[in-house]
Amino acid sequence: MKIDLSEKLAIVSGSTAGIGLGISKALAESGATVVVIGRDTAKVEQALESIRQSVPGAQVRGLTADLGTAEGAAQLFAAEPRADILVNNLGIFNEVDFFDAPDSEWTRFYEVNVISGVRLSRHYVPDMVKQGWGRVIFLSSESGVATPADMINYGVTKSANLAVSHGLAKRLAGTGVTVNAILPGPTFTDGLEQMLKDATAESGRSAREEADAFVRKARPTSIIQRVADVEEVANLVAYIASPLSSATTGAALRVDGGVVDSMAI
Repeated sequence: MKIDLSEKLAIVSGSTAGIGLGISKALAESGATVVVIGRDTAKVEQALESIRQSVPGAQVRGLTADLGTAEGAAQLFAAEPRADILVNNLGIFNEVDFFDAPDSEWTRFYEVNVISGVRLSRHYVPDMVKQGWGRVIFLSSESGVATPADMINYGVTKSANLAVSHGLAKRLAGTGVTVNAILPGPTFTDGLEQMLKDATAESGRSAREEADAFVRKARPTSIIQRVADVEEVANLVAYIASPLSSATTGAALRVDGGVVDSMAI
């Protein structure tokens, strides 16, 4: 079985670091031309160089834009009017108590984590339908199924990702365009390292050891009992983005290490 995405154009939102960068590398390695997007030009350039080093001959290009805004999306649409594969990865998270999160924080999370993917899908999907082939992938989270008490606003947006992806898949029935959601669990990214930096300094453990300890404490149902690697998430995305996944649509596909204690979602 070979994942071949040659002659496919992939747009990955929020792709200068973490899971988004890992997905971009996996898609480039599979032969896709990948558009990397972020808010900081220097980080976009660093991400492009990282991909080129990991994947010699990679077909990649970058764009600086804030896709959490309509203006940023318009910049992307002008620069890249079409796509074969759309990965709605852009997202933010933090730990904040429900009673300390004002309306503005709820609105910010919803705009970035939900509306950005809606906006991009609304633009790119019609051309996918015209050509009779396309892949739309939303990065949700296990938090969209099991809402964490310390990140309720984040969990709500990830539940919304599931609803949008499932509904859009049904809306596109019979078109050749599939829509799916990927549900990562705790994954070893820069963002998780940053969230745990105080605990890491206090414990004296390495960042990876602290992340694994976090999983065992905060997500005790984890079957793998560790954080996932970015590549483990990216590999699933690459398969779902490929022609090999043509009978998979409207699905919520977990790569959470078994955190969600259920045989079905």
